Amino acid sequence: MTLQRDVEVLRNIPLFKKVDPAKLKLLAFTSEHLEFAQGDVVCRQGDVGDAAFILLDGEADILVTVADDQTLKVATLGRNEIVGEIAILCDVPRTATVVAATDLSTLRVSKDGFFNLVTQFPLVGVEIMHELASRLYHTTQDLTAAKLRLKDLEQAAG
Repeated sequence: MTLQRDVEVLRNIPLFKKVDPAKLKLLAFTSEHLEFAQGDVVCRQGDVGDAAFILLDGEADILVTVADDQTLKVATLGRNEIVGEIAILCDVPRTATVVAATDLSTLRVSKDGFFNLVTQFPLVGVEIMHELASRLYHTTQDLTAAKLRLKDLEQAAG
């Protein structure tokens, strides 16, 4: 895959959509292509994360283990989606396990590469902050709607 194609892929990721292509080229240059076979674990819930993965080809299942050790598949993601982005933004354990649902081609964006970009070009950080704020807003709306539905179901059940 060429550097230019990597830049185009990065531009399709909402987190990076407003970042100047020349700056994305720096991020793409420091990123690494990794391949996973169907069933391979890309990253595991609870592990310390040092990178995010952009899905270039194939699909990945997002699995979350809940309090009673039950594993729930919460999503299946495909091309041009990002997983593990919390790892490059916060020092918290991974919030989900990502497993290759099919053969999977990824672009690994390291935390160091990401922070070097933001340090050199602070406006990149501002653009990413705006995108994250938008995501948080929508997630809060979704959570509120889900709580209201749950309350309605509980009232209907008696």
